Amino acid sequence: MSFVQRKNPREIQIRKLDKQEERFLKKREDKRETALNQFLSEKVPEKLQNTLNEAFAKAFLIIFEKGTGVIEKTYSRQKHEDDYQINQYAANLKGDKKTLRTFTKKAGNIGMKNIVLSGVSGMGMGVFGVGLPDIPIFTGMLLKNIYEIALSYGFEYESEQERYFILLIIKGAVSYGDEMGMINKKVNEFIYNGKSPEDYSQEEMVRQTAGCLSKELLYIKFLQGIPVVGVVGGAYDVVYMNRVTEYAKLKYGQRFLYYTYVPKS
Repeated sequence: MSFVQRKNPREIQIRKLDKQEERFLKKREDKRETALNQFLSEKVPEKLQNTLNEAFAKAFLIIFEKGTGVIEKTYSRQKHEDDYQINQYAANLKGDKKTLRTFTKKAGNIGMKNIVLSGVSGMGMGVFGVGLPDIPIFTGMLLKNIYEIALSYGFEYESEQERYFILLIIKGAVSYGDEMGMINKKVNEFIYNGKSPEDYSQEEMVRQTAGCLSKELLYIKFLQGIPVVGVVGGAYDVVYMNRVTEYAKLKYGQRFLYYTYVPKS
């Protein structure tokens, strides 16, 4: 007879996500400039960085103020909520690996669909040399993706607290090194206590996130603004959408397991 205590499926899943978090952070310890970025660095106008900052910030603020309803027309929120209730009932009833993996699978399918849509949109605009005007669309796709992932784990996204969490995820996904580590720590603090900092300002957080995005996408959006070859820049929308998707799935997954399965002290 074995006296070794077996880990329950919830603990196994939590440890699995913790390992994914370690790998995610490891991959982003250092930023290595690509040959393409090095080539473009001498060709990008000095004012483009500020222009991108303002474009991303404006896109976030407009969507938060009056664009969420438009995004919701691209999917059925009710279906997502119904699916979550069904999956949660099955998980609470059985609590096995299969039912817990249902949430991860649903979030993964959502992410893959939106990654493909982002690539089609980015490359299509790149063919015609559309770079800056792509930013509201790309931002909308980022938020649509996170909104659907949030719903698949049973979380809303309209409140200021949730927007803080969403902006942290986007900011963290495009950061590196110590900054990435500090952002991830803030994300985990929110997961544990569900609160934004007392001095939190949504407008300031939007500007910080916009700055991280514009810094990371500077050369790509410049390239996307050149007809025909801009398709290469547009294709990079997929790279960054995938990165945000990976991080969002990880953090919403951890948050779901913590709130649903880990007893509060």
